[in-house]
Amino acid sequence: AGGRAAAMEPERECRVLSIQSHVVRGYVGNKAATFPLQVLGFEVDTVNSVQFSNHTGYAHWKGQVLNSDELHELYEGLKLNKVNRYDYVLTGYTRDTSFLAMVVDIVQELKQQNSNLVYVCDPVMGDKWNGEGSMYVPKDLLPVYRDKVVPVADIITPNQFEAELLTGRKIHTEKEALEVMDMLHAMGPETVVITSSDLQAPLGNDYLIALGSHRKTKADGTKMTQRIRVESPKVDAVFVGTGDLFAAMLLAWTHKHPNNLKVACEKTVSAMQHVLQRTIKSAKAQAGEGNKPNSAQLELRMVQSKKDIENPEIIVKATVL
Repeated sequence: AGGRAAAMEPERECRVLSIQSHVVRGYVGNKAATFPLQVLGFEVDTVNSVQFSNHTGYAHWKGQVLNSDELHELYEGLKLNKVNRYDYVLTGYTRDTSFLAMVVDIVQELKQQNSNLVYVCDPVMGDKWNGEGSMYVPKDLLPVYRDKVVPVADIITPNQFEAELLTGRKIHTEKEALEVMDMLHAMGPETVVITSSDLQAPLGNDYLIALGSHRKTKADGTKMTQRIRVESPKVDAVFVGTGDLFAAMLLAWTHKHPNNLKVACEKTVSAMQHVLQRTIKSAKAQAGEGNKPNSAQLELRMVQSKKDIENPEIIVKATVL
């Protein structure tokens, strides 16, 4: 009975502070992260770094931007009420260096409140198009990420280009990617997932490679590293908010499988696939035969994918390297 009683006790409340963009319409930033985390049983406290009508991939967008003083003020309010205790902090796209520096200050203070706090950071800086990398945030964010943010992060989810920027090393082969992940571990984070790369997938050109590495220090002080490769089918469309959804689900699944990056990544990537397949199918139906879906039609089908997010059927397997 002891085991059963223990199993029935509710899990201790797990609380996430998510500092990301907010859109009135659609799913990016906090709108892409909050629902999946709540569905997976987390309490989510959101700070909206911007409030826009919609994501900036549309023809038009309007809205407001939160500055670092305003972020600090919101945090002070939490602190005055002594409710500034978190298990996780999650951050994504940021354009402003002083805002990012303030996030670092807040994370450091929260780690003093709770030494077990895990900071999940998606260091959003840019991407590769046709093999050429380019930054879509101001260049002065790179040193802030590299020197201030990554050292306090526990889990980071860069794409290949961002991993190259952070380490100053180009990746041409899987071996080089593993070396770059080791360099990133050395900078601070114990979990690194390169969410997408232009490496050749063993399964062929229709697949995209992601790589993960989890380094933990055993009781005797020796370090152990688990490395995995995930190959997922490419989906032919430009989605917005996928990185935000990925980081949120990775947070949840690494929490539920703390020493099994393989399972955490399989569940994360499988759920992603379910959401993207549902989204593209729906977008094509809305656009009509032979028409290219627009930004509004390509918004992630988040609510419709609730069951897949909650309990993803594993359709993508990871390989242990």
